[in-house]
Amino acid sequence: QVQLVESGGGLVQAGGSLRLSCAASGSIFSIKAMGWYRQAPGNERELVAAITSGGNTNYADSVKGRFTISGDNAKNPLYLQMSSLKLEDTAVYYCNAIIATMAGGPDYNYWGQGTQVTVSS
Repeated sequence: QVQLVESGGGLVQAGGSLRLSCAASGSIFSIKAMGWYRQAPGNERELVAAITSGGNTNYADSVKGRFTISGDNAKNPLYLQMSSLKLEDTAVYYCNAIIATMAGGPDYNYWGQGTQVTVSS
């Protein structure tokens, strides 16, 4: 069993900063990739940033230059440093991970419960 728990969401003024964290626990052999997604009311869930085990990163155009995805050992915990926040960044942010629970075993996709980020004017 694998669990992902996000933290760090909250209310912040436009132009401010927040750092989200995602902690993975359980039967983890290796984390192949992790990422952050977000979903605003009425919108589809969208990729914000992702990072592979090799350190390759990918960002949505809307956040590039403002957000940074990083992690400690094995990308656990995973972080999303958000700066220069805009009203359009308001959303529920979800942690996602592709994890193998045993050597040679299959990879599975896991999701956290989400953390609310609200940017105010």
